[in-house]
Amino acid sequence: MAFSCLPTCAAFFGLGIYSAAYVSEIVRGSIQSVEKGQMEAARSLGLPYRMAMRKVILPQAFVRMIPALGNEFIALIKNSALVSLLTIADVMHEGEKIISVSYRSLEVYLAIAVIYLILTGTTTLILRRTEQMLRADGRV
Repeated sequence: MAFSCLPTCAAFFGLGIYSAAYVSEIVRGSIQSVEKGQMEAARSLGLPYRMAMRKVILPQAFVRMIPALGNEFIALIKNSALVSLLTIADVMHEGEKIISVSYRSLEVYLAIAVIYLILTGTTTLILRRTEQMLRADGRV
Protein backbone atom coordinates (compact mmCIF):
# COMPACT_ATOMS: atom_id res chain seq x y z
CA MET A 1 0.00 0.00 0.00
CA ALA A 2 1.61 3.25 -1.11
CA PHE A 3 1.52 6.32 1.09
CA SER A 4 -0.35 9.21 -0.46
CA CYS A 5 0.40 12.71 0.78
CA LEU A 6 -2.75 14.22 -0.67
CA PRO A 7 -5.22 13.19 2.07
CA THR A 8 -2.68 13.84 4.84
CA CYS A 9 -1.73 17.23 3.45
CA ALA A 10 -5.38 18.15 2.97
CA ALA A 11 -6.15 17.17 6.57
CA PHE A 12 -3.23 19.15 8.00
CA PHE A 13 -4.03 22.15 5.82
CA GLY A 14 -7.74 22.08 6.62
CA LEU A 15 -7.34 21.64 10.36
CA GLY A 16 -4.48 24.15 10.38
CA ILE A 17 -6.48 26.87 8.65
CA TYR A 18 -9.54 26.12 10.79
CA SER A 19 -7.55 26.33 14.01
CA ALA A 20 -5.45 29.31 12.90
CA ALA A 21 -8.57 31.41 12.46
CA TYR A 22 -9.66 30.74 16.04
CA VAL A 23 -6.16 31.11 17.50
CA SER A 24 -5.62 34.45 15.76
CA GLU A 25 -8.91 35.71 17.16
CA ILE A 26 -7.96 34.49 20.64
CA VAL A 27 -4.61 36.30 20.46
CA ARG A 28 -6.22 39.48 19.12
CA GLY A 29 -8.91 39.46 21.78
CA SER A 30 -6.41 38.81 24.56
CA ILE A 31 -4.19 41.69 23.48
CA GLN A 32 -7.17 44.02 23.23
CA SER A 33 -8.39 42.93 26.67
CA VAL A 34 -5.33 44.48 28.30
CA GLU A 35 -6.30 47.92 29.51
CA LYS A 36 -5.33 50.79 27.23
CA GLY A 37 -3.67 52.53 30.16
CA GLN A 38 -1.01 49.82 30.30
CA MET A 39 0.32 50.83 26.89
CA GLU A 40 0.03 54.49 27.73
CA ALA A 41 1.97 53.96 30.97
CA ALA A 42 4.70 52.00 29.19
CA ARG A 43 5.01 54.61 26.47
CA SER A 44 5.09 57.44 29.03
CA LEU A 45 8.03 55.69 30.70
CA GLY A 46 9.87 55.95 27.39
CA LEU A 47 9.50 52.40 26.12
CA PRO A 48 9.26 52.07 22.34
CA TYR A 49 6.11 50.42 21.00
CA ARG A 50 7.74 47.03 20.35
CA MET A 51 9.34 46.85 23.78
CA ALA A 52 6.10 47.96 25.44
CA MET A 53 4.28 45.17 23.64
CA ARG A 54 6.94 42.59 24.51
CA LYS A 55 7.51 43.58 28.15
CA VAL A 56 4.12 44.92 29.28
CA ILE A 57 1.19 43.95 27.07
CA LEU A 58 2.05 40.44 25.84
CA PRO A 59 2.81 38.92 29.27
CA GLN A 60 -0.60 40.07 30.51
CA ALA A 61 -2.31 38.94 27.31
CA PHE A 62 -0.58 35.55 27.44
CA VAL A 63 -2.04 34.77 30.86
CA ARG A 64 -5.48 35.72 29.59
CA MET A 65 -5.24 33.62 26.44
CA ILE A 66 -4.20 30.35 28.12
CA PRO A 67 -7.76 29.14 28.91
CA ALA A 68 -9.06 29.96 25.43
CA LEU A 69 -6.02 28.41 23.73
CA GLY A 70 -6.48 25.33 25.87
CA ASN A 71 -10.10 25.05 24.77
CA GLU A 72 -9.06 25.43 21.15
CA PHE A 73 -6.37 22.77 21.50
CA ILE A 74 -8.87 20.34 23.04
CA ALA A 75 -11.35 21.13 20.25
CA LEU A 76 -8.59 20.44 17.71
CA ILE A 77 -7.94 17.04 19.30
CA LYS A 78 -11.63 16.20 19.02
CA ASN A 79 -11.92 17.61 15.50
CA SER A 80 -9.05 15.42 14.37
CA ALA A 81 -11.61 12.60 14.20
CA LEU A 82 -12.94 14.35 11.10
CA VAL A 83 -9.83 13.38 9.14
CA SER A 84 -11.15 9.83 9.00
CA LEU A 85 -13.46 11.17 6.28
CA LEU A 86 -10.32 11.63 4.17
CA THR A 87 -9.34 7.98 4.73
CA ILE A 88 -6.51 8.90 7.07
CA ALA A 89 -5.96 6.27 9.73
CA ASP A 90 -6.77 8.08 12.95
CA VAL A 91 -8.28 6.57 16.08
CA MET A 92 -11.84 6.67 14.74
CA HIS A 93 -10.87 5.18 11.40
CA GLU A 94 -8.94 2.35 13.04
CA GLY A 95 -11.87 1.73 15.36
CA GLU A 96 -14.26 1.45 12.43
CA LYS A 97 -11.92 -1.07 10.79
CA ILE A 98 -11.92 -3.15 13.97
CA ILE A 99 -15.72 -2.98 14.16
CA SER A 100 -16.06 -4.18 10.57
CA VAL A 101 -14.09 -7.30 11.46
CA SER A 102 -15.25 -8.04 15.01
CA TYR A 103 -18.79 -6.57 15.04
CA ARG A 104 -18.16 -5.35 18.59
CA SER A 105 -19.07 -1.70 18.20
CA LEU A 106 -19.85 -0.90 21.84
CA GLU A 107 -16.48 -2.05 23.14
CA VAL A 108 -14.55 -0.33 20.37
CA TYR A 109 -16.40 2.97 20.72
CA LEU A 110 -15.90 2.84 24.50
CA ALA A 111 -12.17 2.30 23.97
CA ILE A 112 -12.07 5.24 21.54
CA ALA A 113 -13.94 7.38 24.08
CA VAL A 114 -11.41 6.45 26.76
CA ILE A 115 -8.53 7.40 24.42
CA TYR A 116 -10.06 10.81 23.72
CA LEU A 117 -10.83 11.24 27.43
CA ILE A 118 -7.20 10.56 28.30
CA LEU A 119 -5.96 12.98 25.62
CA THR A 120 -8.28 15.80 26.64
CA GLY A 121 -7.90 15.10 30.37
CA THR A 122 -4.13 15.23 30.16
CA THR A 123 -4.27 18.44 28.16
CA THR A 124 -6.68 19.99 30.64
CA LEU A 125 -4.46 19.02 33.57
CA ILE A 126 -1.35 20.50 31.93
CA LEU A 127 -3.17 23.74 31.11
CA ARG A 128 -4.64 24.01 34.62
CA ARG A 129 -1.18 23.61 36.17
CA THR A 130 0.27 26.17 33.78
CA GLU A 131 -2.44 28.65 34.78
CA GLN A 132 -1.79 28.01 38.48
CA MET A 133 1.95 28.53 38.00
CA LEU A 134 1.41 31.83 36.23
CA ARG A 135 -1.06 33.01 38.86
CA ALA A 136 1.26 31.99 41.70
CA ASP A 137 4.06 33.81 39.90
CA GLY A 138 2.07 37.01 40.23
CA ARG A 139 1.61 37.68 36.54
CA VAL A 140 -2.17 37.96 36.70
